[in-house]
Amino acid sequence: MKKIKAFFADFKKFISRGNILDMAVGVIIGGAFSTIVTSLTNKIIMPLINLIVYACTGGTGISLITVLNGQPYLLEDGKINPSCLFIDWGSFIIAVINFLIIAFVLFLILKAVMKANDLLKTTVDDLNNKELLKEKHAVRVQAKAEKKSFKLAWKEHLEEKAKAAEEKAKLEAEEKAKKEEEERLANPSQEELLKQILAELKKQNESKE
Repeated sequence: MKKIKAFFADFKKFISRGNILDMAVGVIIGGAFSTIVTSLTNKIIMPLINLIVYACTGGTGISLITVLNGQPYLLEDGKINPSCLFIDWGSFIIAVINFLIIAFVLFLILKAVMKANDLLKTTVDDLNNKELLKEKHAVRVQAKAEKKSFKLAWKEHLEEKAKAAEEKAKLEAEEKAKKEEEERLANPSQEELLKQILAELKKQNESKE
């Protein structure tokens, strides 16, 4: 009994979340958009395709149907002949066109959303970083004085900044290595002391000989 109550409590929490409402709105808009795309394909694009086929076939027909067994496609009453085996190229073309239109629109929407998110993130980062704002302002003033675009000036500024940081890191690494070497010489390890003693004894023996 407790498991059932917990299950329904989780289900209630799930369906009451805000993203469920967003999902419902998305489904409704998606359905409406699909209807628009289908209408565009069936009522505008397909008649144009049929017209092209009609012109290419010399006016012999505008049907995008390929009959396989020689039976008539339509009966006398205008209904489709159930004994006719055929390939419906028109339906396939409609499905492909619908897919391409929906995919293209979704691509544009996602691209716009991603661009807006990047712009918003950049703006928020700039507002939170006062030093960066000052830096960009200085580069913008310099670019205006040199009659350059801010984009080009900022790119050059970042390249110079990266180069300076690289040189600084190199100097710091050299300085650190130098200090470590000085510390090693000033405070030799037992192994190094032993080597020095052996070398000194060797020199003394050689001098006696």
